[in-house]
Order: sequence, then structure tokens, then C-alpha cells
Amino acid sequence: MNLIQSIILGLIQGLTEFLPVSSSGHLVIFENLFKLESAESSNLFFDVLLHFGTLVAVVIAFRQDIAELLRAFFGMFRRGDPNRQRDLFSRRLILMLVVGTLPLLAIMPIKDVIEGARAYPWIVGIALFVTAGLLFFADRAGKGRKTEKNATMLDALLIGLMQAVAVTPGISRSGSTISMGVFRGFERNFAVKFSFLLSLPAVLGATLLETADAVKAGIDWTLMPIYLAGMVTAGVSGFFAIKLVRYIANKGKFGWFAVYCAAAGIAAIVISFI
Repeated sequence: MNLIQSIILGLIQGLTEFLPVSSSGHLVIFENLFKLESAESSNLFFDVLLHFGTLVAVVIAFRQDIAELLRAFFGMFRRGDPNRQRDLFSRRLILMLVVGTLPLLAIMPIKDVIEGARAYPWIVGIALFVTAGLLFFADRAGKGRKTEKNATMLDALLIGLMQAVAVTPGISRSGSTISMGVFRGFERNFAVKFSFLLSLPAVLGATLLETADAVKAGIDWTLMPIYLAGMVTAGVSGFFAIKLVRYIANKGKFGWFAVYCAAAGIAAIVISFI
């Protein structure tokens, strides 16, 4: 792997991880078109760093929300907490995030089997069409009013189910979870916030597991500058991608992403016959 490939993979990871277009689907397309090695196959540690870069992007973008959740969580263990009433909704959001994470934990035993679909571009293409359909109908859904104040645990569970389904290469995690939030009547900004906060436990858990595997596999420290370039690229591009998604969700304009995902789906299917 060279510096250019590292930056390209970092840019793809950062943008497509958060834009509703499926990072896994795009990696399959680019790897097949340009004969790029995937980060996971070329060096697992580099894959870990790319995910760490996107994790940092989420933390920075939602730093105030995360700080409120941490304060509310630790406030539960203090007597006479002066912020008890104010933190009530934050604690409810924490519970929603826990409930939303459960479906992903449930499919962990078969996660590798599902992700193996990336070896078949035509499956990825069909999944991209599914993403396009979700975005198309979410774009036409009415404006919701639910937030952490009145959303239900069933809402959180259904969004969590979509996150589990998005393990399938080609189905966008952000696109599917935001769409489900919109379908369940979430206020659009809250749908985006909940989607990205829900990604934190998943990405953090995967990063920790992959770090252990990467250490066992061995780390080529001579390539560290190249790896770091990819990580920084993923983090910076991911941060601006989050900003863009928040803006687009507020405007309710997912239509162009639906068209793009459909086009990418066609490209993936065509690649499978080349």
C-alpha cells in the first residue's frame, strides 16, 4: 500500500461511512474497478485506524450531546443531583441507545457470514437498490415531532434492527437508520443525532475487537506514516460528511442520494459480469 492508496481509502471510508450511500458497497466497487486492496485484507491495523478516524469524527461532531449523556449517566450515582430533572431526558436517550444496540449484538455470531456478501458484487448492487428505496420514501415522509422526550423503546428497537440489517454490504447504516427514524415520526435532526450516536457503541466495539486481532496478526510499523495519513483523511472527510447529512436531513432532501445509490447499484451489478 502506498500513500495515495491510503488517502483514497481514507476518503472513501470517511465520506461513505456517514453519507447515506454505504461505505461497504463503495469499497467493493472501487476495489474491483481500480484493483485496490481493501484495508482489511491488506493490513487489519490500517482498517482499525480508518474506523478510529471516523469514530473521532462522530465524537467531535456530537461532543456536546455526548458530554450531556455522560453527565446524566454519572449523575445517577450522585445523591441530590441538582441536574436530576434536566438530565431525565438524557438518561432516557441512553436507554434508547442501549435498546437500539441489542439487535446488532444478537447477529454478531453470523456477522462474518453476512459481510461475506461483499465477494459478490451483484448482491451488493441489490442492497444498494434497497438503500435507494429507503431514502426515496424517507424523502417523502412527513415531518415528525418525536425526540428523546416522547420516542418509544419500540422506535429505538426498530432503528436498531435497521442497523443490524445494515451489516449487509451495500445497505447504508446511516441511510437505513435515519430513514427508519423518519418513518417512526422522529424529528429529522433528532433522527440524524440518534443514528450517529447509535453508531458509537458499534464502531467502538468493532474497533476494540479488530485491534486485538491486528496485534495478533502483526503490525508493520514502517507503514505507520501512510496509515496515519489514511486515518486523518477518514476523520476529516467524515466530520464534514456528518455536517452535510445534518444539513440535508433538516431540508428533507435525500432524493439525490437515492438516485446515486441506484446508479451505484447498477454499477455493482455490471461489475459482477465483467
